[in-house]
Amino acid sequence: MDIGIVGLGRMGMNIAGRLLGAGHRVVAWNRTHSKVEEIVTQGAIPCERLVDLKTLLPVPRIVWIMLPAGNPTEQIVNSLAEILEPGDMIIDGGNTNYQDDLRRSRSLNTQQIAYVDIGVSGGIWGRKLGFCLMVGGNPSDFETLMPILDDLAAQDGYMFCGDHGAGHFVKMIHNGIEYGMMQAYAEGFNLLEHSPYGPTLDYQALSHLWNQGSVIRSWLLELAEQGFADDPKLTKVRAFVQDSGEGKWAIQHALASSTPAPVLTMALMERFRSREENSFADRLLATLRNRFGGHAVFPADSEK
Repeated sequence: MDIGIVGLGRMGMNIAGRLLGAGHRVVAWNRTHSKVEEIVTQGAIPCERLVDLKTLLPVPRIVWIMLPAGNPTEQIVNSLAEILEPGDMIIDGGNTNYQDDLRRSRSLNTQQIAYVDIGVSGGIWGRKLGFCLMVGGNPSDFETLMPILDDLAAQDGYMFCGDHGAGHFVKMIHNGIEYGMMQAYAEGFNLLEHSPYGPTLDYQALSHLWNQGSVIRSWLLELAEQGFADDPKLTKVRAFVQDSGEGKWAIQHALASSTPAPVLTMALMERFRSREENSFADRLLATLRNRFGGHAVFPADSEK
């Protein structure tokens, strides 16, 4: 099939490369043209200007956007709405808030432009191993995209999740679960590190062991094994954990729907906590302990 790829970051580049490897014709556009030149060496058709997608793609046109959520994606969707014609299709494969999908699908429907939201998981390994794809939109549009999905996904790695927004909603919950799983591994290894056995435990070997038939085996443990192989005590890594936004949205949904999600919520809070060094909250805790119980406090410039 013919498809336009807009956005050639890590994920967009890997999606384009996997489709090219499967024999699809890819027309590529990126704000930084050097990325286009890179994917052209793999067989893609370069697109100098976004408007050129109209002539470089056959009718009905399919354009897959792979950009950061929010304004970058919003601007491109609005631009494509002016370029494309009735019968064409826009796919948003980024980490978009599903509420934006609902609004966009209604707006594009007035122009008879199809809109499909696809939650994409698999990270930088997706090109080699295949992606996990969660699709929202009209069933007929899902059927149209199946030749592309077949080649992008891992075996049994895609699913029609429901109407517009469903793909990104399911991906949002997926990422919330991911936060909880990662936090559980982090806390478990931290308990090991702060034990009499921590100094002699081989965490790389232990990660490998736990992936051999244990109930906590996972791809995350494979990645932990690789991380410990490169840095056995993680001394090269700063204890600062970022988030993509979807964990926040998952917790916002939990609050809005009065659905308990304590593990996911605490995992997100721990990420926030990782970004504070010498936090005001901890300084207040130390002060209160000192005031009510006479417990020792350490001067700000001292070593504990």
